[in-house]
Amino acid sequence: MKVYIDGKFYGERDAKISVFDHGLLYGDGIFEGIRAYNGRVFRLKEHIDRLFFSAKAILLTIPISRSAITEAVLESCRKNRLRDGYIRLVVTRGVGTLGLNPSRCKRPSVIVIADKIQLYPPELYERGMEIVTVPTVRNLHSALNPAIKSLNYLNNILAKIEANGAGCEEAVMLNAEGFVSECTGDNIFIVKEGRLMTPPLSAGALYGITRQVVIELAGQSGVAVTEPNLTRYDLFNAKECFLTGTGAEIVPVVKIDGRVIGTGKPGQLTKKLVTAYHALTKVSGEPI
Repeated sequence: MKVYIDGKFYGERDAKISVFDHGLLYGDGIFEGIRAYNGRVFRLKEHIDRLFFSAKAILLTIPISRSAITEAVLESCRKNRLRDGYIRLVVTRGVGTLGLNPSRCKRPSVIVIADKIQLYPPELYERGMEIVTVPTVRNLHSALNPAIKSLNYLNNILAKIEANGAGCEEAVMLNAEGFVSECTGDNIFIVKEGRLMTPPLSAGALYGITRQVVIELAGQSGVAVTEPNLTRYDLFNAKECFLTGTGAEIVPVVKIDGRVIGTGKPGQLTKKLVTAYHALTKVSGEPI
């Protein structure tokens, strides 16, 4: 594997960062997870735009241009002969001191890793997933805004640990007001009364790229999409439920906190959206 670090490619064993990098010391940095399908990088512009939005939010100046990052991502795929896989794009604050002060970090680092990914076992896509609600709540907007895709993922990791402790792959996270926010690494959708619903960004949901694609696909199919505040009660009484994410794509949910969702099998609209999503990824994206 060849890893891009600050303009150069290194073998996997030689791809290293300093122990004084603030991305390592403090989680001070941002990232994007991106997918490649059939020799194309899917929604690359949207991912890079979100990267720059996150950077602006934490006053991090990315040291290279959007076009240079685009080329770094594409070249990483070429170097690794990756036609179908996953790209992790990372920007750290860079090397500094042991103190918190980010002004001691002279130059941010840009890292690109292109590899394969399998987020969930294949059988979960066929029969559906069981998830639970966990005690760890989503970060407050007034603390670390969930819209920032930062390297500090401890909030999500703690929730993931709780999910694993309950024997589940994923977990529902609520916000401080008790409304559904998202899952530890995925956005969540439900189908109810013929409409597709997903929590609003104001509830602490990440502005998911796959989330937006699903909203677009649903609209093209004539399905109404709304973004109301949702409670666990709403989830329990949904006709269908599914999760979306770059790594996960679209994965059905058939049980939440022990409550069977709908028929207990992946729903018809979920299946329709999965088919439409896969069709789109085969033909859309930036050519490698």
